[in-house]
Formats: sequence, C-alpha cells, structure tokens
Amino acid sequence: MQGSGDWLPSNHEALYDKAKQTKEYLIEGNNRTRLGFAPDSPQGQWLDTVFLPAFLAFILAFEAWRNVGTRTQIISTTLYDTQKMFAGVYRLLYAGFLKKNPIVTDVDLVAMGLPERGRKRRTPMHPPTTVPTAGVHLPSPGVVEIHFRDSGAGGKAKPAGVHGAEIVWAILETIPVDWTELIHSSFDTNTPLTLTFDGDKRGKHLYFALRWENTRGEKGHWSAIQSVVIP
Repeated sequence: MQGSGDWLPSNHEALYDKAKQTKEYLIEGNNRTRLGFAPDSPQGQWLDTVFLPAFLAFILAFEAWRNVGTRTQIISTTLYDTQKMFAGVYRLLYAGFLKKNPIVTDVDLVAMGLPERGRKRRTPMHPPTTVPTAGVHLPSPGVVEIHFRDSGAGGKAKPAGVHGAEIVWAILETIPVDWTELIHSSFDTNTPLTLTFDGDKRGKHLYFALRWENTRGEKGHWSAIQSVVIP
C-alpha cells in the first residue's frame, strides 16, 4: 500500500493519527469554507458524501481492532478492507483537492499532516537495522506490560526514522519455533505495550517477539521469541 517516499502510512495506527489530524483541521472553524469545502459547493458535497463516510468507516474499524481482548479475524479483515478503501479516498483528497488548490497554503498542508508542495527530496530511508529489546512487567492479575527499547541504547529513544514497534504474540501450549505461530499483532509508538487478558488465561504462557517499523512502513528484523506466564 505504501511505496518508497510515500506520504501515506501503511501502519494502522500511524494512518489513524494522520487521518484524524487532516479531518479535524479541515472541518475546524472557518477552515472548511476558506479552503473551498463549503457544504453547498461541489468540493463540500464530495467531502460529505465520499471522504467523511470513508474516514468514519476506517476509524470505527480501527477502534474495534485496537482492542486486543476482543479482536477477531473478522475484525482484522474488516480493518484491512476499510483501510484499503479509505487510503484511495485519502490520496484523492490530497492530490486532487488540496495539493493543487492555490487557496491551500503549505502551512495548511503541514497543519493537516500532509507533505508541502515542491519540498526537497529527503535522504533515502532504509528499513530499521537494529532489533528491539524487551522487558516484562506484571503490574496486576491478567495484565502484561512489554517495555521495549533499542538494543544497545541506554534510554527509551527509538532509532532514527522509526515510528514504533510491532509486537506479535500468542498464548500457546508449546514453545513456538517460528514467528508465524505468533498470530496476534499489536503496534505501539511508545513503550510499554499493555496486554490485558481474561481470568481464564492466567497461568498460561504468552510468547511474543518485536521488530521496529519506520515511518514508511518498512520493517526491521524480528527479535528472539520471549515468553512470560500471564499473572
């Protein structure tokens, strides 16, 4: 969904944050009318009948998916489908209605989380080359906190260009031999990631691994698979 140098994140959470920033600025105060999206204009009607419904569908799908405790395969599939549909609409908003609109300034674009016009090409970004290291904290029954930082780093700072960490995990009866067995996926931009489980999961083994993801959605290498008993 995202190529080299693309402004549109492929990561669910990064796209969620950027889309909300764009939508909130676009409809805030007199911005909507000033930028040419008055409700009675053709652009305003497109905003109301195409962009906003697609935005809402993606937001609802993401918020259902982000609850790890209730996430199902159907919820994950719905998110991927709605994100794919919304991404096309979001690109059209930027390329067709904002970037080429002389009324929309670069200040407006930056405030919406979108690229400025004619900006200089940035130094090519490469996939992360380091691996996250993780520690576990068990603050209360049924709760597991996975604290992560860059391997070899003394603080919590992520590597340059990294947006956050993807954490895959699963509750298994036997030790997994491959990361593909960790069927659940979560993403966090800041440590720690908190997982909350029902009481019937207490005493079971939770296996997990992490990898960095940069702002273009490019992923690094997996860490070793670790385990913890759910308290």
